[in-house]
Amino acid sequence: MYLLMSLLGVTNPTDALWVTVGLMGQLMFTARFIVQWLASEKAGRSVVPVAFWYFSIAGSLVVLAYGLHKGDRVIILGQLPGTLIYIRNLWLIHRARSA
Repeated sequence: MYLLMSLLGVTNPTDALWVTVGLMGQLMFTARFIVQWLASEKAGRSVVPVAFWYFSIAGSLVVLAYGLHKGDRVIILGQLPGTLIYIRNLWLIHRARSA
């Protein structure tokens, strides 16, 4: 356990919490690709299910929180535009379904 904590740069409980938050965000991004892949396999063509966008938003917000905590401008600037695009895509999907 100590070796894993050392490899992740964890030196205290607060670091452990934030590394866990960052890893959870990355897992959400992984989940969105798995959801998309399984939906495409089932349909026999490339599809992007609505769940993909929800996982995208969740992953992006969690990784953005991690980036803000770390003060990492690369992560922050990398996540902000994507979050807005994911929200816009969901808004367009829901608007089309309501019409």
